[in-house]
Amino acid sequence: MNGLAFLIPIALGMGLLGLAAFFWSMKDGQYDDMDGAANRILIDDEGDREGEP
Repeated sequence: MNGLAFLIPIALGMGLLGLAAFFWSMKDGQYDDMDGAANRILIDDEGDREGEP
């Protein structure tokens, strides 16, 4: 029982910390352009291929 009294507040605190980090990343614009990175890997940059045919 003493272990639960110690672990439950720690688990709740870590959950709130994760939720705060998620909201901070939303406010910071981390998830604004979800398609840009996916499309960027499809673009063939000719300048990056030195020495390839």
